[in-house]
Parts: sequence; structure tokens; C-alpha cells
Amino acid sequence: MDDAAWLQKALLQQSPACHWIVSPAGAFRSIYGDPSPLFGKTAAQLKGRRASAVLGRDLAVFWSGRFARALAGESVMLRHRRGRANWYVSLFPIRRRGKIVCAGAMAREVTPWGTAELELRHTVLGALKAQESERRAASRFLHDSVGQNLTALGLQLDLARMDLESAFPEASARLVEIQRMLEIMMEQVREYSYELNPSIVERAGLRPALDRLMTRTRQAFAGAVRLQADPSLKIDPAIATALYHIAQEAVENAVQHAGCSAIEIAIKSRRDRPILEVRDNGRGFDPEDILGVRRGLGLLSMEHYAAQARLELSISSPRKGGTVVRAVAAAAA
Repeated sequence: MDDAAWLQKALLQQSPACHWIVSPAGAFRSIYGDPSPLFGKTAAQLKGRRASAVLGRDLAVFWSGRFARALAGESVMLRHRRGRANWYVSLFPIRRRGKIVCAGAMAREVTPWGTAELELRHTVLGALKAQESERRAASRFLHDSVGQNLTALGLQLDLARMDLESAFPEASARLVEIQRMLEIMMEQVREYSYELNPSIVERAGLRPALDRLMTRTRQAFAGAVRLQADPSLKIDPAIATALYHIAQEAVENAVQHAGCSAIEIAIKSRRDRPILEVRDNGRGFDPEDILGVRRGLGLLSMEHYAAQARLELSISSPRKGGTVVRAVAAAAA
């Protein structure tokens, strides 16, 4: 082996990153470095085998899909979390004479570099809390000031209409029309007040709040929307509020990005642990994809609400199998 070939091999084998090549069939062809922290398998266990055969079901689904994207010509950048470690992963097609012959990959642990991201997340979460406070104040103003003044105005118009009804019937009819317009305005203010108020679940309950969410969704979404929730299910208000916000973000993501024709929300209980599931039948997405269009404030918000209420949040989203957002209350201590 000449010096150049030796150096190339040493670079790959001794690099702090892990490199691997995937065959067109999706099998690990060559592996350089230790893949066990990332896959939970040694190089010997992986080499020559497909992800679907050697990895657990959930990991296999995600990694097989990622390999397929690279083999189809897409460059994929991921932020992959395994245990407490964070990894930066890059997958890309390898071409020979213009034809894709394999997929290449490089993974580097970046856990020590997570401080800046953590600070950014705290900043964003602080902004979310401030936004909640502002929304609560705006809702209170609409309900207590605008809403009550409109109600008082409606009563005054009613008294004026009764005074004018016999002497000036035309004016009385005009007042009736004004009252109808006022009632529509009052209803709009009431609905917007409910929508703004982050404590809607505490005041109305989880099932009524989800019913309102379904009503608003049907106005903006042409597909089918379904809710399954036992109205007799008793859920701690803090947990119920977090479940509602996660459902709201998941439904909004589905409507805006999934291209789906059906959305389903289910609230159930298992061993006294409330469970939320939001499903859609649209195109899936990889929640770890750095460039993914559906990774952003919505996912960060779901993580925020889940952390606040100690919920276990998971997202299953094969590229062609729709998305399932699942939040489960932690087991009682």
C-alpha cells in the first residue's frame, strides 16, 4: 500500500467521526470508525446487513428512509439524538460517471457544542412564555372590557328599540338590524378571546377546547377531521392544558405541511396515564432533518409544553406513512 492510500485509510479509520457506505440495496457496505454509539451495533454486526434487518423497528424505519433519500440523489443533514448524546449526520449520494452507485455518510458527535443551541432554546421558550402572557392579557381585555361594553350597548339598543317601536317603526327596524350586526360582532370577539386565551382548557375543559379546535380546523381544512375523546375522562388541568397545546400545534402542522386528507385526535387513558395521539395520512417528515420544512417553532412548542407537564413526547413519521404525534403523561411517582 503506497503512502497516499495508507493515509486515506488512516484518515477514515482514525477520524473522530464515523463514516460508512451504503449499497444500492440499503446494506452497510463499508464502515470506518465506531458506529456503536450511534446505532447500538458494532461494525462487524452491521457490515453486509440492511438497516431493516439489524436495527430495532423504529430506528430501522428512519434509517432505511434516510438511506433511500440519499440513494435517490438527495443530500440529507440531520441532528440525531441518541440517549444524552447529539450527533450531526450527513448523508449524500456517491456517483460514478454521473450515476449514483452508493450512498455515503458521516456522523460526528456534537454534544459538547450543544450549549449554544440550549441557550437559544431557552431564549425561544422564554419568548413563548412572554407570548402566552400577552395573549392572556389580550384575551382578558376582549372578554372583560370589549365584550362587556358590547353587551351593555346591546341592552341600551334594546331599550331604545322598545321606546321607538310604536312611534317610529322604521327606526325600530333599523335598530333591530344594528342589534343583529352587534350580536355577530360579540360572537366574533368571544371566539377570538377563547382562541387567544392559553388557559381555555382550565375554564372550559379539555373536550370542549378540542371541540373548538376541530371547528376552527374544519373552516380552514377541506379534509376529514375526527375527534375521539371520552368526556368523562378526568385529567389534571396542567396536563390537559399541555395536551391541548400539543394537539393544536400538531393539527396546524398537518394542515399547513402534510398535504393530508384526514386528521384524527384521540384522547385515551392507559393505567391512569392520559395519552394524546394526533394522526394524519399525509406525507411524513423526519423530525431530525435540519432542513426539514416542518421542523421549527411548532415542534419546539410541542417539546416546550411536554417538558412543562412532564409528558413523554414522540413523533413517528415515515416519509410515506403519515405522522403520529404522541404525548403520554409520566407515571405517578
